[in-house]
Amino acid sequence: MRIPPRGLARLACVATMAATLGGAAVAGAQGVHVQLAPGTSEVAPGAVFDLDLVLSQAGSSINGFDAVIGFDPAALTFIPLAPISQQQGTLMTGACGNFFHRFTPTTGQLSIADVMLCAGASVTGPGQIYHLRFQASNTPQVTHVQFLPGLQFYNAGLFVNPAFSTDATIGIGVSLDAGPFTGPSRLALHVAPNPARGRAAFVIELERAGPMRMSVMDVRGRLVRRFEQRVSAPTRATLAWDGRDSAGRQVPAGLYFVTLEAGGRSVSSRVSLVR
Repeated sequence: MRIPPRGLARLACVATMAATLGGAAVAGAQGVHVQLAPGTSEVAPGAVFDLDLVLSQAGSSINGFDAVIGFDPAALTFIPLAPISQQQGTLMTGACGNFFHRFTPTTGQLSIADVMLCAGASVTGPGQIYHLRFQASNTPQVTHVQFLPGLQFYNAGLFVNPAFSTDATIGIGVSLDAGPFTGPSRLALHVAPNPARGRAAFVIELERAGPMRMSVMDVRGRLVRRFEQRVSAPTRATLAWDGRDSAGRQVPAGLYFVTLEAGGRSVSSRVSLVR
């Protein structure tokens, strides 16, 4: 039976759950904040540069994750590290020496499954959980490296949600100076997939720094879940919703309305949950 790459870390976590659950913390309500760092880079045409997957702040404990990273192969060439263990982040390797680790690079996409197999081992943050290397093309342009749908963190076989992710912008021979931050000049919200089977990802675009709030409401106008975060720079981020309300209960299938608020402005979208 062929196992989809997205579920590999989940299976590895489940395989060690009996050994770790007794000593590990159950997934908390804080969630996980992960970013591709540095968030903005200016590199010369043809230059080689590094990006890290970083837990940007303390949050819920994790011992594994699945992630899919996308990039434009016409703008960037991925450079694999050897041995492959060099791509694992020091935050995780410093906590455990035994891993299930699978990395699958394809054209324009990198699939990662990485989980600690040490009983009771977990990490929070901040710190580096993965390391990537790219070479820029010779054509001046602005390009992005981003989290694609499929990001999921685990702890002792349990899902850890929500997950806040922030992408990276690279200027190849181009300045990224956006001037002072005074409030969002662009505010956008996209839902993927839609309809969503049990859980959904919201892609948020903010062109200025500041606080943001996203609310999920049911068709009767009742608040189901609220997420709040402050962003420190222009960003394209993904926020994963696990299909649960603020009390941790699985919400029923149906239509939900999502509103993103920042800088005195708001945008709305809708998502259909199916079971």
